[in-house]
Amino acid sequence: MSLFQDAHPRILVIGDLMIDHYLWGGCERISPEAPVQVVDIYRETTLLGGAGNVINNLVALGAQVSIAGVIGDDDNGEELQEMLLSLGVSCEGLMTQEGRKTSKKSRIIASNQQILRYDRESKDPISSESVDAVIAYSQTQIELCDIVILSDYGKGVITETVAQGVIRAAKKVGKKVLVDPKGEDYSKYRGAYLLTPNKKEASEATGIVICDDPSLRQALLFLKETCDLECSMITLSEDGIAIYDDAMRRFPTVAKEVYDVTGAGDTVIASLSFALSLGLSIDEAAPFANHAAAVVVGKIGSATVTLDEISAYESSLHQSTSDVHIKSHDEITTIANRLKKEGKTVVFTNGCFDILHVGHVKYLQEAKSYGDVLIVGLNTDDSVRVLKGPSRPINPEVDRAYILAALEAVDYVVLFSDETPYELIKNIAPNILVKGGDYEGKTVVGAEFAQELRLVTFVNGKSTTATIEKINKGTPC
Repeated sequence: MSLFQDAHPRILVIGDLMIDHYLWGGCERISPEAPVQVVDIYRETTLLGGAGNVINNLVALGAQVSIAGVIGDDDNGEELQEMLLSLGVSCEGLMTQEGRKTSKKSRIIASNQQILRYDRESKDPISSESVDAVIAYSQTQIELCDIVILSDYGKGVITETVAQGVIRAAKKVGKKVLVDPKGEDYSKYRGAYLLTPNKKEASEATGIVICDDPSLRQALLFLKETCDLECSMITLSEDGIAIYDDAMRRFPTVAKEVYDVTGAGDTVIASLSFALSLGLSIDEAAPFANHAAAVVVGKIGSATVTLDEISAYESSLHQSTSDVHIKSHDEITTIANRLKKEGKTVVFTNGCFDILHVGHVKYLQEAKSYGDVLIVGLNTDDSVRVLKGPSRPINPEVDRAYILAALEAVDYVVLFSDETPYELIKNIAPNILVKGGDYEGKTVVGAEFAQELRLVTFVNGKSTTATIEKINKGTPC
C-alpha cells in the first residue's frame, strides 16, 4: 500500500456519464386521488453515476482523471459539468450533442425504501459527428495517460467505432484498455486488455451457465479467445474475482458486512486500473480490487473507497505489512479526522518502546481496549537520546516502528522528533489519551486536546532499563 500513497496516475475514462438523483422522504398516508403513497420529500441529493461513478472512485484513490463523453444541450448537462468540475476534473473532452438528453436517473426513497425510479435520457447511439469527436479527443489523451477505461452503460456512447478506435490508438502506444462491458455481444471490445463482466453478464455473453470451476474456466477462455483479450476476467460477487491468461486463478474476498452492491463494478474497474497503472501485475491488482470492492459493499448507495479505507480493511484481515501502518504527521492527522467523523473512538499513547517486552504489550493492549483505533506516537532516535542518554536507543527508530506496527493492538505508528508529543496530540485531538500510571497527579502534555485521559498501571519489574541492566550483568531476563 505504501507504493500507492503518493501515486497520482493519469487515467482516461470514456463512457456514459449520468446523474444519480435521489429524493428522500417519508410516507404516512395514501393519496385520496389514487391508490398510491404520498411521499413528503425532506432531502434531495445528486451524485455522478455511470462512468461518473468510475471517475468518483479514481479521484478518491488519488488518480488524475481525464474524460471523454457526450451530453445533451440541456440543464442536466450543465449540472453534470458542474459536478465534474467540483471534483477537479476537466470537461474539455465532454462533447455536447444537440437534441440529446443527458442521462439523469431519479429515485424516490421513502423510509429508506426505493419506491419509484424515473429516467430522463437518450439511449440511441451518438451521432457520427460525436463519434469522431470522442475518438479525436481520446487520441490526444491516450499518449498522456497511463491506462484507459471504457465504461459502457449501454447509453450509446461506446459504439463499436468508438471502442475500436480507442483500442487501436491505445495499442499503438502500448497502453492497456480495460472495459466494463454491456449487452450480450462483446465483439466490439475485441483487442482490449481485459473486460470486467460479472458472472451473470458473462453467462449471457458466452451462453455458458457458470456453475462450477470447469464452466467458469470455459467462459473465461471463451471471452479471451473471441474478444482477443490479453487477460480474461469475471467478477464473482462475494466469491471474488477469477482471471485467465495462461491459466485460471481465483482471488477470493471477504466482505464483513454487505449493505449495498450498487457501484461495486465501478469500484473494481477503477481500482484495477489504478493498480495496473502503477506497474503492478494482474495477480497483484486483483486482490487490491477485491479489497476495494469489499469496503464499498459495506456502504449504502453508489460509494467510493480511499487508500486509507483499503489499508484498514487489509489490516482487519491481517494481510497488511507493518510499513502500511507507519504514517507521517500529515497522514495520521487526515486518518484521525476521518475516523472521528465515522464515529470511531481514537486512542493515542506514546513512548520510546526500545526493547519491546511484555509490559509494553500489555500496556498497549489495555490502551486499545478503550476505543476502536490505537495510534502510537514513537520517539525518534534523537529524541530518545535527549530523554534516555547517549547510549539509547538500543534499537533504531525504523526497527522500533516496524515491530510496534506488527502488534495486533496497534493500528498506526507515527514518529515524532520533539521531546514531547504536544504538537502531534494537538493535531490528532484523540478521543482518549493514555499514559502510564506513573503520571498520577502529574501534568500530562497534550491532555487538553483529548476528551479523556486514562492512566494504565505498568507491569512490575518490566522495563527496558531493567532489561538492559540484566543483559549487562549477564543475569537471565
